This record gives sequence, C-alpha cells and structure tokens, in this order.
Amino acid sequence: MLPSQDTPWIVLPLGISAAAVSSTIIIHALALMTMIQFVRRVQKLGVAGVWFWKDVSIVAGAVLVAFAAHLLEIALWAGVFMLCREFRIFASAFYCSAENYTTLGYGDIVMSPRWKLLGPLESADGMLMFGVSTAMIVAMDR
Repeated sequence: MLPSQDTPWIVLPLGISAAAVSSTIIIHALALMTMIQFVRRVQKLGVAGVWFWKDVSIVAGAVLVAFAAHLLEIALWAGVFMLCREFRIFASAFYCSAENYTTLGYGDIVMSPRWKLLGPLESADGMLMFGVSTAMIVAMDR
C-alpha cells in the first residue's frame, strides 16, 4: 500500500538523512585526520609538552578545527533543507539546522510533515559528531 497524503512517508527522509550523515562523517574524519597529523608532527618535533601556552594553542587549534567542521556540517544540513524546499533563504535553513544539530530545540521553526523527520535525525547526527569531537580533544591529552 502506498502512503497517502496524510501518512508521513519516511523512506525518502531516511535516505536523504543517511546521505547527509555519511557526508558529516567524512567531513569529521577529514578534520580528525588533520588534527591527528598536526599533533603527531608537533610531538615529533618535540614542541608539545614543553611550554604551557604552546600546549594551549595546540588544543585551541584542535577545538577550532572541530568547530569549523561542525559549522560545515550544519551548513550541509541547511543545504539539504534548501534542496527539500523547506526554506527559501539559506540563513533561515542554517538557523533551523543549527537548532536541530545542537539539539537546542526552541521549536520556533517547524518543518512540513513530509520533512519533519529530518530534524530528529540531524539531532542524532549532531550528538554523535559532538561526541567524536570531545573524544578527539580528550585523546590529544594522551
């Protein structure tokens, strides 16, 4: 039986979300690889662990790379929202995406019934990516 107009059809949002999540994993993996290579290089050069402020700058750099990856991932989801024609203005799509990704959940923007499943799926993706970022930063201390 095909879904009716009143029945939320979840196959398309699930497929689109799977593609978006896969993309965010790749973005995050690239950010992680960049930071791992940087930290290994700094350790090999004997710079890490020598001076407190140098270590602070290394961790700050890692945090900034992770933050940039999160912003890029939020923008990716905003692009998905634009492709689904949920928003006409990218700034509004980015705001809704940031609200979902961070699990803030103001609820001031609600997507149409056809696409509203994208919100919780993006939230799950955001929680996982924040966990990965946290693990990366903690692992740098070892």
